[in-house]
Amino acid sequence: MKSGLQKLALTLAMVVMIPMVNYAQKFAYVDTEYILSLLPDYKSAQKKLNEIAEQWQKEVDGKYEGIDKMYKEYQAEKILLTPEQQKVREDEIISKEKEAKKFQQDKFGYEGELFKKRQELVKPIQDKVFETIQKIAKDDALDFIFDKSSDMTMLFSNAKYDKSDNVLTALGVAPTKEEKEKTKEKQKSDLPPAGDGGDLPPRR
Repeated sequence: MKSGLQKLALTLAMVVMIPMVNYAQKFAYVDTEYILSLLPDYKSAQKKLNEIAEQWQKEVDGKYEGIDKMYKEYQAEKILLTPEQQKVREDEIISKEKEAKKFQQDKFGYEGELFKKRQELVKPIQDKVFETIQKIAKDDALDFIFDKSSDMTMLFSNAKYDKSDNVLTALGVAPTKEEKEKTKEKQKSDLPPAGDGGDLPPRR
């Protein structure tokens, strides 16, 4: 009798575990940071964004350097100026500082020109990657695909469930073994980005 109950319990356990095993096979993950870093279009877009950000940052720095010069000159000449002249010079400096801050905000602020430029150049590439991931999920009958490079912490990941290279292949990119290893090593050594997308942040 005891043996029969043990067999029944074992059978029930196997019945329960079978769908769990099948369900587990419907999970996979990708590393979008790794995928994007190997796409030529994305590299080109990031390079262009960095060039634009660097140019605007130089302009911001130039404006603040001009303000610093104006302030130092004013401090050196202040004793020789009348109260009215001092007020005029102070207003000029304040006005220039406001202009500089507005320029900086217009270029680097939330939904500023750099943000809009990023949307224009990078978002279509990200959308293409997302669509490809969705297609792979559908073709492979996957229920979930996690992003390894997102805020979700992955304490362990089995490489056999990594679909990143499948996405790259579907996008027409075939990185060499050296490129893959170099990219992985760079990801490990890179510090977390301060903002969205690898742009140069404003210094002030």
